[in-house]
Amino acid sequence: MYIADFHIHSKYSRATSKNMEVDEIVRWAKYKGINLIGTGDFTHFLWLSELKEKLKETERFGIYTYNGVDFILTAEVCNIFEKKGKIKKIHNVIFLPSFDKVEKLNSILERYGELNVDGRPVLQMEAKELIKIVLEVDKDGFVVPAHIWTPHFSLFGSNSGFDRIEDCFEEYTDYIFALETGLSSDPAMNWMLPSLDRFTLISNSDAHSPAKLGREANVFKNKFDFLKLKDILKNKDKNEFLFTIEYFPEEGKYHYDGHRHCKVCFSPEESLKHNNICPVCGRKITIGVLHRVYQLSERKFGEKPPDYIDYKKLVPLDQIIGFVIDKAPESQVVKNEYLKIVNRIGSEFEILLNIPEEELYKNMERKVAQGIVNVRKEKVKIQPGYDGEFGKIEILFDTEEDKEQQTLF
Repeated sequence: MYIADFHIHSKYSRATSKNMEVDEIVRWAKYKGINLIGTGDFTHFLWLSELKEKLKETERFGIYTYNGVDFILTAEVCNIFEKKGKIKKIHNVIFLPSFDKVEKLNSILERYGELNVDGRPVLQMEAKELIKIVLEVDKDGFVVPAHIWTPHFSLFGSNSGFDRIEDCFEEYTDYIFALETGLSSDPAMNWMLPSLDRFTLISNSDAHSPAKLGREANVFKNKFDFLKLKDILKNKDKNEFLFTIEYFPEEGKYHYDGHRHCKVCFSPEESLKHNNICPVCGRKITIGVLHRVYQLSERKFGEKPPDYIDYKKLVPLDQIIGFVIDKAPESQVVKNEYLKIVNRIGSEFEILLNIPEEELYKNMERKVAQGIVNVRKEKVKIQPGYDGEFGKIEILFDTEEDKEQQTLF
């Protein structure tokens, strides 16, 4: 397996950990078992300088490496523009194969916004214009619309998005061949739209801290170079692209509808009963991803398109440990146990995906092992996220012995 997380952020993006530096990203990529990381934020001159200093070219075109982890040059930008009298706000992830092309692109993009205020800069330009410029800089470069269902800042977002991808990218739509599902949706939800059948769905962490790397990711059979990756995505090559790793979408912070200030969380059906109005304050609620997918869907949930890349749902290991011992995943006790497990047994993805059950029980506390096994079986209960609040997951245990809270650590 060759696991890739193409979309992350550096310490130069807003609301991002100061630990999002190259060395710390690499350290956590190894803990996770991620083989390739998108650099993120190459439009920011300080981050670009650090990347150029540390990353070394490999024999694979467009792939760089540092201390045993591969990198590909990526950046997320925010396109803000007016379309038919409405303001649109769309996030897009740019892929380029070389630092020379990145610098050339940056010199053009700085005409449309201040690149060094934020690692994810705001560009006053149409999304289709971004495609045009990227192709002019490098015909091999490409753009992937980011977290396409998020209410704010996305292609299909309920607040400032479009109903059809063609309405956004117009004559450049054919140059889009992959879409990022985002944490609040999974491939099965996207399969409800036949209009998306031709696109390859990818999943990435959009990590703002090292421990969040790989919470969603892409699993390939083999290593690739830049052009091979592009070919895999354009052709939805199931022999090379094995599956995506998905958050349970209910955990995403925009899965359900709601108004967090009033602590109102609604399913799409409940929202319609209330005419999409918050019953507490009387203002319009934020329409979440599930509701928006249903608005545009033409297939029933569970129906599959003729051709698709499979996926697997996982809960990050630190969340499993935290649930078992009733501590926050960010707590030091959880971090210590996490590091003990991955240093003793193997990477997080190896543990969550591949290590046999009997080996898990031999090498870690029983209830943590049971939690991993039950997540593999999707034995979970989730309070859905809404309006910027992440959902809360509960791992279900079968026996009374399993249900007992144990002081493990």
